[in-house]
Amino acid sequence: MSLIKLDIYHVRNIQSASMQPCPAINLIVGDNASGKSSLLEAIYILGRARSFRSANIRSVINFNHGHIIVSAQTQRVDTGINQLGIQLDGKSIAIRINQESKQLRSELAYALPLQLIHPKSYELLDAGALFRREFLDWGIFNDEKNFLPAWRCFKKALAQRNALLKTKQLEQLPVWNQELAYYGTIVHSYRIRYLEKLQSVFIAISQSFLVIEDITINLLSGWDFSKTLIEALDYDFEKDLRYGFTHSGPHRGDFQVLVNQYLAKDYVSRGQLKLLVLSLKLAQVQLLTDEQYYLGCLLIDDFAAELDINNRGKLLNFLATLNCQVFITANTSTDFGDLSHIPTYKMFHVEHGTIKSM
Repeated sequence: MSLIKLDIYHVRNIQSASMQPCPAINLIVGDNASGKSSLLEAIYILGRARSFRSANIRSVINFNHGHIIVSAQTQRVDTGINQLGIQLDGKSIAIRINQESKQLRSELAYALPLQLIHPKSYELLDAGALFRREFLDWGIFNDEKNFLPAWRCFKKALAQRNALLKTKQLEQLPVWNQELAYYGTIVHSYRIRYLEKLQSVFIAISQSFLVIEDITINLLSGWDFSKTLIEALDYDFEKDLRYGFTHSGPHRGDFQVLVNQYLAKDYVSRGQLKLLVLSLKLAQVQLLTDEQYYLGCLLIDDFAAELDINNRGKLLNFLATLNCQVFITANTSTDFGDLSHIPTYKMFHVEHGTIKSM
């Protein structure tokens, strides 16, 4: 899948812009504050219905306007050309796919799967567990269609159980314990299977960037795994009742990257840790393109900020082999180094929110 035409209206300093990207690699250059990141942000909004730069969508809307619109034509091998569009005004959201209105953001996410690598991405392995759960569950969401219904059922059971604990209404607690344990165990089983597949791809990619031999990924269930989840809920009952929320379950899950059996963040250098995170992100993309034969877009913001020239070259070589559309931003074309070995790419220049093909 790739974007063949993209239209952006009122996203930060991009008043109105249209582009026809290359189905392979798209290089976006321009000065700071020119609108390069806003271009990636617009694509991200089209696939995720939210920004990666701001929690408040109103800050994304150009101050001369009351809403943003992002629309695109996408090309898929199996279904031909699709039409996607989204409008946001900070209060409401309108999603259209092939001229039909849609209610669920997940439908947009399935229609345009996106992976993002930007400077804050490199905090993945030393940030809180929430970021790693989101990373993991995004991969499973795109890998296994039955994951989302199970996850939603688990979240509903968790919310109901927590409400009962807070209000000390314990009569229905056994029912929701069973629901939470049932769907929580399913969610965990999906995570196990996905990480088993991801690990081999991750290790192979990391060896392109790093000389580290003993790398493993360790999944943490979110409860004492010597017990079943229902046993863990029973064991935690007094503590859960005292604090008013559920302590055990996949909502507390996490994963660790280990190097020589030590936590990577405590063992390797800062530069090596960034390359491990890059390899994790690329492994998700590789796995999706290998198994599903498509990914919407890979977005890489501020290409030169976190990588030296040698690793930038390695990354571009890897991207050239992916069956995936890529958008990469940098200040100048020289940040990309030698492009003579890249078979297919387009370069665009962004200035004051205007996008021009070079």
